[in-house]
Amino acid sequence: MKYGYAGNILKIDLSKNHIIKLPSENYTEKFLGGRGLAAKLFWDLVPSYAKAYDPENCFICVNGPTAGFNGFAGNRWQVCAKAPAGKTEAFSYANFGGRWGTILKYAGYDGLVVQGKAAQPVYILIDNEKVEIRNASSLWSKSTFEVCDLLKAELGKKISILTIGQAAENLVSFASLLADDGASGSGGLGGVMGSKLLKAIVVTGNNRPEAAHPEELQNLAARIKQMRKRTYSVATPWAVPGVTKPHICYGCGLGCARQTYIYKGKRYKSFCQAAGVYVQPEEHKIPPGENQRLATRLCDGYGLDASVMMAMIPWLKACYQEGLLDEQKTGLPLSKIGSAEFIEKLTRKIACREGFGDILAKGTIEAAELIGEGAKALLSRFVAAKGNETKDYDPRLIPISVLLYATEPRRPIQQLHEPSMLLMMWLKWMRGDEDGFFTSNDFRKAAELFWGDPIAADFTTYKGKPLAAKKIQDRTYAKESMVLCDFKWPMTWAFYPGGHVGDPTLESRIFSAITGKDVDEDGLNRIGERIFNLQRAILLRQGWQGRQDDRVLDYYYREPLNENDVYFTPECEVMGLYGKATSLMGATLKEAAVENMKTEYYELRGWDAESGFPTKYRLESLGLEDIASDLNNLGLLK
Repeated sequence: MKYGYAGNILKIDLSKNHIIKLPSENYTEKFLGGRGLAAKLFWDLVPSYAKAYDPENCFICVNGPTAGFNGFAGNRWQVCAKAPAGKTEAFSYANFGGRWGTILKYAGYDGLVVQGKAAQPVYILIDNEKVEIRNASSLWSKSTFEVCDLLKAELGKKISILTIGQAAENLVSFASLLADDGASGSGGLGGVMGSKLLKAIVVTGNNRPEAAHPEELQNLAARIKQMRKRTYSVATPWAVPGVTKPHICYGCGLGCARQTYIYKGKRYKSFCQAAGVYVQPEEHKIPPGENQRLATRLCDGYGLDASVMMAMIPWLKACYQEGLLDEQKTGLPLSKIGSAEFIEKLTRKIACREGFGDILAKGTIEAAELIGEGAKALLSRFVAAKGNETKDYDPRLIPISVLLYATEPRRPIQQLHEPSMLLMMWLKWMRGDEDGFFTSNDFRKAAELFWGDPIAADFTTYKGKPLAAKKIQDRTYAKESMVLCDFKWPMTWAFYPGGHVGDPTLESRIFSAITGKDVDEDGLNRIGERIFNLQRAILLRQGWQGRQDDRVLDYYYREPLNENDVYFTPECEVMGLYGKATSLMGATLKEAAVENMKTEYYELRGWDAESGFPTKYRLESLGLEDIASDLNNLGLLK
């Protein structure tokens, strides 16, 4: 075991019942872990022609070098594969909390690759060196919660479980995954696991990793805790007095707004996207009531992506109100949206692909296309991205987000959070909220430090946004490969003597303290750039057409921004020139300006500006010579 790493990657072929180990260092030296490790494994192992549900597709679970080290929100992990979510299948990713990924490292593995397809339903049991493929026929057709209860009753409570529900078994395009502590993963990756007849992956282990410089790591954890001693904390919107309680994820040490509650003797989550899945825009009932908590439990139990369902439900309501859908044809009580009866029937029909649920199982965008033009016209009120996710950080309001949305196969929430969170912090100060402290001057300083230019904080202009987007992406891909919690990282803001602007060197210092490798901020971000370019190569090899496909949804260009489009600022206010609050109400994206932004962005990336394809020089300068050679053979390199 090397510092920060377990040293092995477990590869299982379900078609052949074949289990082998691969040395991690062949991958982690250049790609860290997490997203980077998964992307390189995917490139090496999955043929370009493989579809999401083909046995050749790989279902890849990965942790990172920070897993197993407590105190700075670093026990995250990821699942990656070619996914069916969205109109076009593409390499995708899901980010998890909980402890499953860390326990995988304790078992001795930095990653798990599952390829092939079992002859019958199975689950995988990983107990340190002992790895078994077991019959799961008795678990098939059961909910995620039932599976966890049954396996823990059989194997003991110390195990950690990743599993799927009925939606993944039935290959719903936006089927999700569930692990311990309500940790869920989106992006349609549940269906990939289901297509392999893999019901669950159980892990247990006792090999804890060591840090090269434990004292330095401890000092960094103490500093980070001091920086965030005063957390950005309005009253937690998901808290229900007398019902929910704060919950800190495994090994976090910092905490956030996450809540849990007990229902019929079992613990469930009340947090973020999942808690808002059944909140209607016109009602905006926060904190969530019992029907909202029921909806979260149903989505997690069946395995349905809450970010897709959150957009689909009000879209169904609008279709019903416009006379485009009725209760008889759909078999749904559309007049009772908001009730327990409706959400119970809707989730069951989608997960089991019953009747009209089979159409909805394809995702909201494709369902709208099947229903007709009227249904398609309503999508702009609810759907944000190609992956059918709900609206939140609108690119008409936050111009950096244009490039973040356009170059990713799904809503890149880890990237979108960086500019949106700073905007929310500034809005609190500008409005005079009691806990607002992030001033206009702080915003400009943070933009200069993290995004390369103070002009990037002025959201009324496209100036500085291509550089900001590149820096955010490179840093995010390093963060997603370590893997650090998105709610806490990057440390763009702080509240401690000396100022409110954070420290961009912390990630690299943590990495160096754990691994013993001398990597500074620029060096870590360059690794992130390498990983981002590798993902770009994967997308191109799968059929992404470069500049042509680097687009947000068309309605952003033609429909004005309004008060219903951004939940945290109905006034559509942003920081403008000289730090003044400016409303972007009525704004649309301008085609020429966006295309100019893309050109500047490609040039900053060292890509061909006309096609959006990487260049041989840039890939080779990033140490991706083998990737450049393969792309060149496919005619995808400039």
